[in-house]
Amino acid sequence: IFFLSLAVIISLTTSARAVHAQEARTDKLYQQMSQDERRAFVAEQARRIARQMSGTEYEFTADFEATVQKFVDKYARRIGNGAGDASGKGDTRLVFERGQANAPTLISTFKARNVSPLIGLYIPLIESGYVNLPSPNSVGAIGMFQFLPKTGQRYGLNTQDLLDVEKSADAAARYIADGLKQFKDDPMKEALALLAYNRGGQKTASALQLVLDDQNRRCSICALTAASSRLDETFQDENVHYVPNFFAAAIIGENPQAFGLQQQPLSSYETKR
Repeated sequence: IFFLSLAVIISLTTSARAVHAQEARTDKLYQQMSQDERRAFVAEQARRIARQMSGTEYEFTADFEATVQKFVDKYARRIGNGAGDASGKGDTRLVFERGQANAPTLISTFKARNVSPLIGLYIPLIESGYVNLPSPNSVGAIGMFQFLPKTGQRYGLNTQDLLDVEKSADAAARYIADGLKQFKDDPMKEALALLAYNRGGQKTASALQLVLDDQNRRCSICALTAASSRLDETFQDENVHYVPNFFAAAIIGENPQAFGLQQQPLSSYETKR
């Protein structure tokens, strides 16, 4: 009986330590985690974001998750970096403060088009940092959603309309909805619609035809990322980063307190406060 009781005590003590250790990991900021803890956190949260967007389970590869983690690390390093609001380099906290201010409009507009509000929340983060850019960039894109004027015309918007956040958000939601229809038979249609937002639907479809096979089609976005060297220069330089960057942004925006950001998940700001 003594040995049995001792065994039970040891077992209970070990279990308690395990629970305590788990709680400690939960309370630990991402920046304080070990590489293994960061890897596990990103993998879990990327799947959670995908599940919320799609209602299904995404089967990411370890390599794709590692790419997402690189972007998470980049955003995390910019938190409180003292670099002000410089585009692509400034304090991540300022970006998410703008995201909070715009969240009610983005959420309601995408919901009205039956598109996941998470997509509406984080496209403009990676496109513009939630800044409604009035001057065309090097390829002529403007506004928070960085539409090209010719693309805006396709959705009935003129150049001035593209600087109206609600109108451009509605056009972006319709663009994503078109992508979801185009890739409706793919289990990762949401990720492909995101890629198509950056690359274009036809070019995305052509890339899929080139790289998909029976072994890799369960994660089509992973297959495209892994085969980037076989695709065109634009894919290698820009498109390959788009979806991993989106998931990284969403992981931080939906888990702000895990990164030391003093706000709630962006998706919770459904009405103006």
